[in-house]
Amino acid sequence: MIFEALFDFMDFTGWLLFSLTLLLLIDVVRNWRQHSFPPGPWAVPFLGNVFTGVDFKTLEKLAQKYGPVFSLRKGSERIVFISGHKMVKEALVRQLDSFVDRPVVPLFHEVFKGIGIGLSNGYLWKQQRRFATNHLRHFGEGQKSLEKYIEVETNFLCDAFKEEQGKAFNPHYIITTAVSNIISSVLFGHRFEYSDQTFRRVLELDNEAIVFAGSPLSQLYNAFPGLLKHLPGPHQTVLGNYQKIMTFLKKEVEKHQEEWNPDDPRDFIDVYLAEMEKKKKDPQAGFNLETLQVCILDLIEAGTESVATTLRWALVYMMHYPEIQEKVQAEIDGVVGQSRQPTVADRPNLPYTDAVIHETQRIGNIVPIGFPKMASKDSILGGYLIPKGTTVNTILASVLVDTKEWATPDIFNPEHFLDSEGQFRRRESFLPFSAGKRVCLGEHLARMELFLLFTSFLQRFTFSPVPGEMPSLEGVLGFTYSPNEFRILAEPR
Repeated sequence: MIFEALFDFMDFTGWLLFSLTLLLLIDVVRNWRQHSFPPGPWAVPFLGNVFTGVDFKTLEKLAQKYGPVFSLRKGSERIVFISGHKMVKEALVRQLDSFVDRPVVPLFHEVFKGIGIGLSNGYLWKQQRRFATNHLRHFGEGQKSLEKYIEVETNFLCDAFKEEQGKAFNPHYIITTAVSNIISSVLFGHRFEYSDQTFRRVLELDNEAIVFAGSPLSQLYNAFPGLLKHLPGPHQTVLGNYQKIMTFLKKEVEKHQEEWNPDDPRDFIDVYLAEMEKKKKDPQAGFNLETLQVCILDLIEAGTESVATTLRWALVYMMHYPEIQEKVQAEIDGVVGQSRQPTVADRPNLPYTDAVIHETQRIGNIVPIGFPKMASKDSILGGYLIPKGTTVNTILASVLVDTKEWATPDIFNPEHFLDSEGQFRRRESFLPFSAGKRVCLGEHLARMELFLLFTSFLQRFTFSPVPGEMPSLEGVLGFTYSPNEFRILAEPR
């Protein structure tokens, strides 16, 4: 009787208001933040903090307000952010096994599918990462083989710079192709000519996908994938680009299958095909053609984007600080000279050059947030409970500019990496490759590439801005932080 009377009394508007109020109460109850959970800004009902930017500058302001461990709500999911050297180190190093898993990020899951190296978990992840690590470390003659790949590509790249004949040019895709050729030589057994338009297009698609993946609308897709899946937006560009890249990789794998000789492995794909045969009785390890393609994509992105972007930042800073460029050139001239290429063995004798490279990585801030991790068990961090399954982001940018760790965090200053006697010194708060079990797989190769390419650049050329076109020190923020497009003058020495 009561419900009948209520039904007769309320009109459509009344029922609509009642339904909205009920849904609001359900949302509040379901998403109520426990006092033991990291604090954060007030969230809009149903939407959460989707209007709060997740760029590193906004996140640092939130860290100043709420502390080094805070949270944001995206849709119905609460995400924890960790800021500052002390707390990031606590999460990634001291609590080594607490934040080792990867969450499902809808935009990337469409492409990587939870397999491969970067975004997989558990047994499959351990098997794939171990295999890739062993291949990169031991294939051919190990480090000497990798150094040889870099040496060869360095000559091609410097020749390309020389062909510009001191005229203005944009070095973006010349550098990106060169760096990608190094990992491509390991993966495919061959490099690509700089004039190869197919490979150039693959790199352009990947670069665009990386930039768009960090856009606000793409982040919105991650919060509401079901709602936005069929709507236009940058997320569609990201997915479309990756689909085209995977088609390219599939063709490369098919070529290897046709030519494969198990007794004469030439590269990563060949040894992976052999591993597929060995692991047929262990399907959980994931050694199959689909995982192979994802692993190749993982390695190409890990072996291309960060190094190529760092080198572009290095050129920008050398143009802004010509006195530093001259000092690096003088050190290289004194140790290496002009009669031979620099080698990895020269690194200990080039402390100032090494310091400049590290400072470029620090202030270049290539991966300001890093890829999300997930609490693999209930953990306590900063006095707060992080329940198992919670998505966690470490703000690497906050470590690289931590005022407690760096004398001049916002200024390009190679002295950060030099001791009182001018010798290179390592810094615990230098974490451009992240840390812990999810540290960047390509760190070893990247360090070699940065040193050998940068020293060869400054050994052979003096770089200066095009008159009236000094590049900006403000970058473009996508998934990575990269320089705006710029032109440069490369004068042979």
